[in-house]
Amino acid sequence: MLVSCGFFSTSYDVAKGTVVATYKTAKIATDITVGTCKVAYKIGKYTFEVVMAPLDWPMTHDIESIDGMSPKEAIAQGRVKNAPYVVKGKRYVPMSIEEALKYSETGVASWYGRETQRQKGGNMTANGEAFDPKKPTAAHKYLPLPMHVRVKNLDNGRSMIVRVNDRGPFVGSRIIDLSSGAAKQLGFYRKGLARVKIETVQLD
Repeated sequence: MLVSCGFFSTSYDVAKGTVVATYKTAKIATDITVGTCKVAYKIGKYTFEVVMAPLDWPMTHDIESIDGMSPKEAIAQGRVKNAPYVVKGKRYVPMSIEEALKYSETGVASWYGRETQRQKGGNMTANGEAFDPKKPTAAHKYLPLPMHVRVKNLDNGRSMIVRVNDRGPFVGSRIIDLSSGAAKQLGFYRKGLARVKIETVQLD
């Protein structure tokens, strides 16, 4: 069960500025005690609510290790941000914060979340947050966790800001895995895949 022990709320305007503000805002959520608190904040018109998951919840992906230890241990110790991790025997090394500030990429996006709806209880993302497929979140193999990016569907012109709080996708050359809720907003839920451009959000 999730118990709310506190509530933080603030707003940020999307404009030309520095992404460090985004990262510091997100860090507030990562510093919350696992399984106990809720944080809410706005970036422009987008509202983000963050709840840390209980450590006994299953993870959304089968990550073998993070920073040389079990995923749950790394999450409990706060050693996830841009720590190397292993999935199916392959070691992934995330970007540095400096690299992430300049990040922009075009490629194929997919979505996930349907599989978690069939499970009892909840699921934990790679940085310890409670996964909610309806929320504007995403998984990325190399960005520091958490981070915010703008995703633009190049097929229909729709765009939105999402919070990257998980690892993946680990299928083919896909560059980002969006929550089913985000896929619906971007207009490719039924299609399953979309050609997108993603770039780190800059804030004042």
